[in-house]
Amino acid sequence: MDEAQVPEPPELHQAVSFGLPLDAFDNLIRAAADIDALWWGRTALFEAVMTRDHPAALRLVAAGADPWRPQMNGWSPGRLNLAGPEPGLFGPVPAGVGLTEQEREAVRRSGRLIGTLADLEFDGMSIACVAEIDAAEAIRRLGGRPFEDDDFDRTVGVTDVAGGCVVAQRAGYTAAAPGVLALLTAGTRGYGMYANPKSGNQGDSFRDGVMLGSDLHPGGGQAAPDDPADEVLRIYLYAHQALAYCCDAAGVEPSDARAFTGPPDAMVRIADIELWPL
Repeated sequence: MDEAQVPEPPELHQAVSFGLPLDAFDNLIRAAADIDALWWGRTALFEAVMTRDHPAALRLVAAGADPWRPQMNGWSPGRLNLAGPEPGLFGPVPAGVGLTEQEREAVRRSGRLIGTLADLEFDGMSIACVAEIDAAEAIRRLGGRPFEDDDFDRTVGVTDVAGGCVVAQRAGYTAAAPGVLALLTAGTRGYGMYANPKSGNQGDSFRDGVMLGSDLHPGGGQAAPDDPADEVLRIYLYAHQALAYCCDAAGVEPSDARAFTGPPDAMVRIADIELWPL
């Protein structure tokens, strides 16, 4: 479902999402007919976990909200919280509830990626994170040739990283253009982002040269009821961490920030391809 079509959230969910003084929040809790009412597939408690508003979460639980109620593709608020900074927030974990080894590795990977890429300045930058191809293959696919001083509009940096490569442009949208991502992701997958200074981060997901999603919000979106379980976890883990989100979504893991801050492995001018094919 497009976020523009999402129904208006109830007051309790809004209070969690946008913040409210705790005394006013307590009044909403007391007035709630159903403390575990669902909106867009999640309870207010789930929303509190997603936004890491732990004081609100504890107030909801004290009022009767169930932290172990499955929702959002099997995630309960309590199980999702096990992936966060305060896994003991809701007390003892029921038998049979916990993170899988794959989910625990996702948590560990998020710690590494965020530790590497947090606090970087990337406003105005475009990137394409691509799995399973190296910088040389990316350059070949893009018809790259040596950089010249007057080629800035189509000049990108290309860098090898664990799991694939990163194509980046310090100022401009070229690296994340659909025509570029379509070429780069033939036979593989990738995630592009343009950090638009006017409208925020704009993400695109590609697989096998085909766009799977556009105008996405890496590091700032809301989980949708039909999102797969791994995407719900990714949205939770990478809140406000757009670069790290893009890398994880593509399946690459830079060991340092050089792919984004420079110097890249190569600076090339890409061929005169159609950046915005119909």
